[in-house]
Amino acid sequence: MPRPELYPVKKVIGFNNTMLEAVEKWRAKQKPIPTVSDAIRRLVEIGIGSTKIARRAMKDGAPTARDLAAVQIDRLVDSSAHPEEQATRKRRLLKGPEEFRDVRVDRKAKK
Repeated sequence: MPRPELYPVKKVIGFNNTMLEAVEKWRAKQKPIPTVSDAIRRLVEIGIGSTKIARRAMKDGAPTARDLAAVQIDRLVDSSAHPEEQATRKRRLLKGPEEFRDVRVDRKAKK
């Protein structure tokens, strides 16, 4: 007795070269490399939100949101202000408003 077909419904769809190249790039980054059909199925699942995607573990040395924000603040700094005032403003921006500090779930509560 033959085994049941995993994907019994077949659809013919069209792609332009840019879309196929994007699928191939995504596919090449996966371990193990899926077939083109499996890659397209996974991308569709991701796109419609039917599959939960595990967050990749942050690589050592990868910038955090705080680091990226600090870089942007440095780019937009008021150069006419005194350096100490610039540092104070930056620190306040990175810490966030006082009213919200105690509701941050990603920070341990101060004792």
